Amino acid sequence: MIRKHKRSFFERLTGTINTNGLEDEMIEEENAREEKETRNISVRGDAQKPAESGDWLENDEGQLTVDVYQTPAEIIIKTMVAGVKPDTLDLQISRDMITIKGSRHNSNEIREDDYFYQELFWGTFSRTILLPAEIDIEGAEATEEHGLLTLRLPKIDKDKKTKIRVRSTK
Repeated sequence: MIRKHKRSFFERLTGTINTNGLEDEMIEEENAREEKETRNISVRGDAQKPAESGDWLENDEGQLTVDVYQTPAEIIIKTMVAGVKPDTLDLQISRDMITIKGSRHNSNEIREDDYFYQELFWGTFSRTILLPAEIDIEGAEATEEHGLLTLRLPKIDKDKKTKIRVRSTK
């Protein structure tokens, strides 16, 4: 039985090869496979996961890249959704989490062999973001301009106090 060498994190990061008696042919085969996987899925959200298990490759859902920052009054999330109709985006908001889902479809059918570079992601995507503070769901706003989706989520002011007058029912 031939045992295939599993490259360590350091070997993958630096590109070094620890031969330890393994045949060069097996190492070259694994490197070619990893290079093909990286080239084919380099923009998918799970591309940063190690290729130790092939299970994550079966999930063809992409993950959006986001910028999340805050002002004193709100949390702001920005993400690129170019090629997606705004009315087809699915935004699910709770007080401490938001999920953005959608789909981007390529209208051209081009053979894989004809590509020189294939870096755009086509298909369904989603991203769930845990928020650093609770937000007012009713005050949330979403705008899209030139493919940039901007979410403005007002923070709940837990220090805000209000007076309530007690009225007599008589």
